[in-house]
Amino acid sequence: MKIAFQMDPIGAVNINADTTFRLAEEAQARGHELFYYSPDKLAYQEGRITARGHDMTVQRVATNPAVLTPEREVDLADFDVVWLRQDPPFDMHYITTTHLLDRLKGQTLVVNDPFWVRNYPEKLLVLDFPQLTPPTAIARDLDTIRDFRARHGDIILKPLYGNGGAGVFRLDTGDRNLASLHELFTGFSREPLIVQKFLPAVSKGDKRILLVDGACVGAINRVPAEGETRSNMHVGGRPEKVGLTDRDLEICATIGPLLKEKGQVLVGIDVIGDYLTEINVTSPTGIQELERFDGVNIAEKVWEAIEARLA
Repeated sequence: MKIAFQMDPIGAVNINADTTFRLAEEAQARGHELFYYSPDKLAYQEGRITARGHDMTVQRVATNPAVLTPEREVDLADFDVVWLRQDPPFDMHYITTTHLLDRLKGQTLVVNDPFWVRNYPEKLLVLDFPQLTPPTAIARDLDTIRDFRARHGDIILKPLYGNGGAGVFRLDTGDRNLASLHELFTGFSREPLIVQKFLPAVSKGDKRILLVDGACVGAINRVPAEGETRSNMHVGGRPEKVGLTDRDLEICATIGPLLKEKGQVLVGIDVIGDYLTEINVTSPTGIQELERFDGVNIAEKVWEAIEARLA
């Protein structure tokens, strides 16, 4: 097959941690042809969805993870699969790429399905499953957020469309910075904030569970660094091997059918204690860590699911 990857700069990836690199590596091992382009090279031209990029060969060389040919323009309708894999922030640039890729429907399989990526951002899809989530509010109004804190005490405040642990604050009952943080966030963004009841179980880790075509394939535990609330690996969280509880399996069984129906082939969900906190569909990570801990080829499972969809 001909596979195109829409992603952030390939030369900057960590070959031992990056999920997109691992997906490309597995595709190459299966005999597929690889093409790479960055989101800013995606275009609509008189009815065609095109991209300027490079034919690519990936290799496990830290200083040179991909060998690229000279840039050329391609028509993405000529490809079998396009991977939507750039990282958030989930801003208008990101959203526009989903609108353009949406126009390939019926010609090229785009993974994850861009229509539902656009309509199911990480911190909003969980609202469909209130029985699985901690108490949550989404608001820009300071009084609403204050009322939520009055009801629940210790809270987590974060940008609605942030990623990687950036801008995440824990505000306990004695903290006096809520108004200042609200002023800071609303001063540079028109977006609402999301606030959730703080879950003390995060000290034992924030579990990242991976689902492939709606089915759970395993999990890793991300433990916060000493003195940190955030467990994201971008900010020093430590990945550990972990098993799945009955509650984890219940959560996956509840959300899995919807994810499969909406073309979300690779999804990473975040679970703290007994609660689902995020459903990551834009550019979920964790494949390489899970493969090392469990000795299972997760990338192979992803490609088998894609090949089955194409068949």
